[in-house]
Amino acid sequence: MAWFNLESLAVLLSLGYLVLAVRENSFCWYLAFFSTSIYVYIFATVSLYMESFLNVYYMGMAVYGWYQWKRAGLQGVGCEICRWPPSWHLLIICAVFVGSLISAQMLQAYTDARFPFLDSFTTWGSIVATVMVARKVLENWFYWLVIDALSIIIFVDRELYQTALMFMLYLILAAIGYYNWRKIYRKESKNASGGLVAEMEALEKSE
Repeated sequence: MAWFNLESLAVLLSLGYLVLAVRENSFCWYLAFFSTSIYVYIFATVSLYMESFLNVYYMGMAVYGWYQWKRAGLQGVGCEICRWPPSWHLLIICAVFVGSLISAQMLQAYTDARFPFLDSFTTWGSIVATVMVARKVLENWFYWLVIDALSIIIFVDRELYQTALMFMLYLILAAIGYYNWRKIYRKESKNASGGLVAEMEALEKSE
């Protein structure tokens, strides 16, 4: 099958993206752009239209993510890992559910899509989670754990076994990513606190 080799290439590029993202390497966005451009075609051929649409979005976000990380690097400050308050996450989860219900209804009415709600839920969840990666929000990895687990069901049903296997690896890498980012976040928070204390002490001495 023509898409088999194409899927293999997309899988390799996608795995490379996540490994580099875990390591905070901005080159990850190059791999993200090329892998998602391939998946736009692959998912459309197996009636996963929301997944295909999602990968068009991913292509744009790859450019945005690269710009965000590079801009911070050029300014010499780095793009630091941050956290969002629980209330934000609650609003995001509610919005994802509502968006998924609306999209699922439209897919059922106008297309031959498989798993319309599941396809919609993983798509809208991925859109939010990708923004969080680009902004270096620590909690993005929790979103990916849920999204990746649900995506495996979809890809096995569509006989995209290489992609399903890749998402199994994504589950492991997402856990590793959270651990690494949390360690970096704690270090950055400690350094920021230490710098603030030093500034206050210097100010007191000058007075």
